[in-house]
Order: sequence, then structure tokens, then C-alpha cells
Amino acid sequence: MRDQVQSVLAIALGMVLERHLEAASPAELGLWSLRGLAVLDPELKPELRAGTLLLSRPERPVASRPVPNPPPGTAPEAAAVPLGLALAALFEAGWRASPALRRAGQEAMLRSAFDELFNHLDPYSRYVSPAEALAARTRRVGQAGLGFSLAAGRGRAVVVAALAPDGPAARAGLRPGDRLLAVEGVPVSARNLAEAALLLEGPAGTPVALRLARGRRRFEVLLHRIPHLPEPLSAERREEVLWIRLHSFSGLTEARLAAALREGMRPSRPRGVVLDLRGNRGGLLGQAAAVAGNFLSDGVLAQTAGRHPEAIRVWEASGPDLAEGLPVVVLVDGRTASAAEIVAAALADRGRAVVVGSATMGKGLIQIVVPLPNGAELLVSWSRVLAPRGWPIQGLGVLPAVCTSLGTEATEAALARLRRGEDSPMAAVLARARALRAPVPEAEIATLRSACPPAEGRASDESTARALLEVAEAYAAAIGKDR
Repeated sequence: MRDQVQSVLAIALGMVLERHLEAASPAELGLWSLRGLAVLDPELKPELRAGTLLLSRPERPVASRPVPNPPPGTAPEAAAVPLGLALAALFEAGWRASPALRRAGQEAMLRSAFDELFNHLDPYSRYVSPAEALAARTRRVGQAGLGFSLAAGRGRAVVVAALAPDGPAARAGLRPGDRLLAVEGVPVSARNLAEAALLLEGPAGTPVALRLARGRRRFEVLLHRIPHLPEPLSAERREEVLWIRLHSFSGLTEARLAAALREGMRPSRPRGVVLDLRGNRGGLLGQAAAVAGNFLSDGVLAQTAGRHPEAIRVWEASGPDLAEGLPVVVLVDGRTASAAEIVAAALADRGRAVVVGSATMGKGLIQIVVPLPNGAELLVSWSRVLAPRGWPIQGLGVLPAVCTSLGTEATEAALARLRRGEDSPMAAVLARARALRAPVPEAEIATLRSACPPAEGRASDESTARALLEVAEAYAAAIGKDR
């Protein structure tokens, strides 16, 4: 047990010591990790006393190890290997002394240790088990589709639930209700649909052999996986406005958006553009910068910052503005997150769009993926996203210039003020938010977000966008105070 646990802990803790956004000492990381064992067995008591990590039970001490202290001037991660060795010895001693740990198993011990450690650091860093990591790696290589979905049938049967028109399964003659018996010779059961679905995953272009049953007939088919990339956006012209809804940020998003903007300018220019990011949970950071760049010809789009030098980056626009300077309204809601927030923040900060809706989710941390010797992975938050003006998205989210989550009356009152050329009720809140620098106190975040609480998108978002694009004075007032 000790060798594998030691190597996993050494690599993982080295990455945390070197790259995590928040600096933590070897003593803190060691104590937090040991507390994960106490979660599995409350009778275990982890302590840090006089530079020594101790693990004990009510009736007796279990083990102790000194916290490694690298010489002054050495890199923080120099403590990782000796700390991993010390913790592995404590883990093994805890295993021998605790029936609860032996029942839980080595994998549960590692997961609990990292869960407790990251509870002290950030909400997005986490340990990913070997099985979860395998599935994630398959998706990153390039998830491919076979054109059908699975469901549990009678008994333990796994059945074909639905077919994609003209997909590989439909072309091979599969029908809804067919029973899937095995994938590449591996039997499948409705007791574990997730495992059956995982067996179907694989890179595009590769074959997979299926054994199926239809009534009393059994048969086999060989399907070839095709790239499964959902359409990232939809676009239409309504009432002389180009409405573009971004569903995700995949490798196709920027190209599809550019095509939609070029097509939307013909045969005549619309009155304006509405970019709908409601419910968009994000995706690729590079695509977010590229999407924002389609509306700007130069200047900063986004920044990232962290303790490690490689975490510091700046994305800049290089043009052209494919919306040709037309007014732009960005719709957001409480589910708008990550890459979608980056786009909204960039266009608002640069005065290129008016943001309408509610406070967004506030996911502005970027994780690095660290492979571990046991086949697991560690996701470590190593950089934070900053808007062009330097304020952090994490926790705060993007606040709209026109808030719709306070109700119809408040929205109408805000629009009336803007039509008169007056400040939006959100102007002072936006100014205060944009002056923030990380780290931001939780109390300040809560106060600012309460000015326009996160909410699910609503019909008033769209009517507000139309009102802003129909009345030039209102749009100009919102942009003027939003910059």
C-alpha cells in the first residue's frame, strides 16, 4: 500500500505546493490530508503539534512523523516527496489500526484526504478516481457518437432508447427497444448503465462490435464511431435584430459565430445583435476569447493570474469586428458560467455591449489536470480569470447593467431612467465591482450580488434587449454608464 500512496501523494502535493492559487505550508497540507482519514473513522484524531503530525485513537497513539522543512531558499514543492513519504507511513499505520479504514479501502482514503484538503483551498480543485479519470480522458481524446442512447429495460436488460436520424446505429438497422447484450464481448446489465455507456465511448473512426437481441433473434453489428460535436449555437433574424444563442464553447463555437455574424449582415444590416448566454455553462477558454474577439478589433479581452509564472496570460483582440459596430446586448442569468462569463465581462468592460439579466454564476478559476500513478487525476486550480479592467470573475460573477431579476416594475423603472439619459440603478454597483481586486472578501461579494440576485432567464430579458435596441438614447445611456 505504502509505495503507491506515497507516489500519489508526492506528485499531488508537489503540484499543490507549486501551482495552487493559494499558498499553503507542508504542515497545513499534511494536517488537512490526515483529517480526511478522520472523516472515514471519527475515532482517529489527527494533530499537528510542535512540527509533528500525529495520528491517534482514544486509547492510544497510532503513529507520528515530523513535517519536512526544506532549507530556506528552496522551492516550496521540494517538500512534496518527504511529505508524501511521511503521510504514506501515517496512512498505513491508520489502515492497520482502523477497521473502518480497511473497510473503506485505499481509494476511499485518498479521495477523502484530498476532499478535506481542497475544502480549505477552493471549490473546484478535486481528486478524480481512476474510473472517472478514464472516462474523462476518453472524452478529451475526442468523444465519438454511435447515434443511439441507452435505457434500462425489463429485468436487467439494457435497451436502445432512441436513435439519431442517419446516425451509425440507424444506418445499421437498429431499432428502439432492441436489447444490448454485450459491447466488444463484454456483457452489459441495467444494474450499471454507466459502465455500458463507457464501453461505447471511443475516438472517432474506431469500430465497436455490439451483440443485440430483437425478440428471440440475436445478431451482431459493427458500428464505426463518428465525431459527436453538438451544434454550439443557433441564430435567426427577428424584427430586424440578429438573435444568436450560444449553447456551449466547443472547438466549433468561434467559427460558427463568425459565420452567423457574416450571414446576419445580409441582405441588409440588422438594427443590432443579441448574444444570448443564458444557461451557458462555459467550455474552452480560448474559444471564449475568440468569441469576444469577433466583436472587437483590438485591446484586452481577458487575463489570467496565479502564483506560477505560466499562469499569467493576456488575450487581445486582433479584429475585425464582425458585428460592424452595431449595438450589442448580451443576455445572462444565474446559470451563465465560466467561458460565457468571460465573454460577457469582456464586452461589458470594453463598452462593446450592454449586459442584461441577473448576476452570473461566478466561476472564474482555471484547473490544470495532473495525471497520478494510480490512474487517477488531480484537478488543481492554478489561475484566476480577470476581466479586462482587472476585477476577478470568481465568486462575484458578471453583474448586468440592466437587472431583470428584481421583477417587472424594477426593470421598467430602469428602462425609463435610461430612456431619459439617466444612470442605471446598477451604475454605482458596477463601478464598485470593477474596482475590486483579488482576493475579494465574501461579504463584499454577497453585498454586490444582492443588488441583482442570480435567477433563471425569463421573457423580460428579451423584451428588455429589444427595448434597448429600439431606443438609441437608452442604449447609449446604458453603454455610457457601463464603460
